[in-house]
Amino acid sequence: MAAVWHITAMPAPRPTILVVEDEAAIAETIVYALRTEGFEPLWLTTGHEALAALDRQSVTLVVLDVGLPDMNGFDVCRELRQRHTVPVIFLTARSGEVDKIVGLELGADDYLAKPFSPRELTARVRAVLRRTNANRVGAVTSPAAVTVWTHDEARCRISYRGKMLDLTRNEYRLLGALLASPGRVFNRDQLMAAAWDDPGAAMDRTVDAHIKTLRAKLHAAAPDADPIVTHRGLGYSLREEA
Repeated sequence: MAAVWHITAMPAPRPTILVVEDEAAIAETIVYALRTEGFEPLWLTTGHEALAALDRQSVTLVVLDVGLPDMNGFDVCRELRQRHTVPVIFLTARSGEVDKIVGLELGADDYLAKPFSPRELTARVRAVLRRTNANRVGAVTSPAAVTVWTHDEARCRISYRGKMLDLTRNEYRLLGALLASPGRVFNRDQLMAAAWDDPGAAMDRTVDAHIKTLRAKLHAAAPDADPIVTHRGLGYSLREEA
């Protein structure tokens, strides 16, 4: 008799918002407002700490002060944009048009001048996440949700449900191909062409074996989900709502 497994879905973790602000009174207000609205704030006080944190973990959005003690917030954003695509909202005591244009041209998604209302900040956070949703797979759509997939193509890294996946080269290429077209059914030949330097040297079952290891790693990251769909006699696809 086949075993029947009952899996209890765990609540999704709160989206992490990195707050980079050296003034404690302002930071504490931001942290309280974000937490009240269903986000998980991570507060740091310097640009170097922020860049190091972004290299260690996935965050949903960055609230970045321009006037930091160790480096200019514009410089932080410039370095950040070389390695990450996370949305950025600038906070600044300067509200001049030139500063705003500079910030937006560096890749910021919004700009908020001090003093500001905590409610306005959280509203802008939600608005930015809604806008960037169109350019992400499974981006945040509510306070209780979390970014499902983050694909950092420059660093060849993929995160699932906020957890970085430890992938081999072929696993990374295989998952990258599926991520590029959620819902599309790829046959084994197409997946071999996408993931292997010499597809002719690989066998059909090689794809199956790699899919199996991918599923194990995805299951370890999120036991309640099964994002890869098997289409018998056809191939594999990535679940669109994964």
